[in-house]
Amino acid sequence: LEKDVANGKLDRVRGSLDRIAGAAKKMQALLNDLLELSRVGRLMNIPEDIPFEQIVNEAVDRVHGRLDEINAVVEIQRDFPVVHGDRTRVVEVVQTLIDNAAKYHNPAVRTRIEIGTSGTNENGYPVFHVRDNGIGIEPQHHERIFGLFNKLDAQTEGTGIGLSLVRRIIEVHNGRVWVESEKGKGATFYFFLPTSQAKE
Repeated sequence: LEKDVANGKLDRVRGSLDRIAGAAKKMQALLNDLLELSRVGRLMNIPEDIPFEQIVNEAVDRVHGRLDEINAVVEIQRDFPVVHGDRTRVVEVVQTLIDNAAKYHNPAVRTRIEIGTSGTNENGYPVFHVRDNGIGIEPQHHERIFGLFNKLDAQTEGTGIGLSLVRRIIEVHNGRVWVESEKGKGATFYFFLPTSQAKE
């Protein structure tokens, strides 16, 4: 940059400044996400009973821009149970899963995202799912995607921390999250959370 300024190559200076600004924005996003990850479990809001339908509606509302952009169809189940936890964080979980479903959509078909329940686990906690018809994930990557900075497609936006945050939030709520998927056949993310009856 100094050499280009000295030599009067303004076109190259602009290009260098754009790259520097882009790198700084990415670093800021990465630092923000890392701080967010470090706070989960330490700065929890007071747990409350929340109808899960409210969580889903709020999460969908937050990402409606991206959903509209790809003309996605979102199917939301009725009669969700009431869960017990940190409202802000649980909305963040659902928002991230919906956002990822939209981000990794299959351009050849209209995107369909289904949000619902899949029975209960051995402790009686409801198991929720976010299912899509996107590009899918090969089985060997199912665990890896929840790791820090692990992005299967380096060209996509984001820092690779989203699913790490999802796992951390769910685990802080004594739940678990996992994925079932095959390449080209969409993905279903499952997670369970305690209900209002299960709180201590």
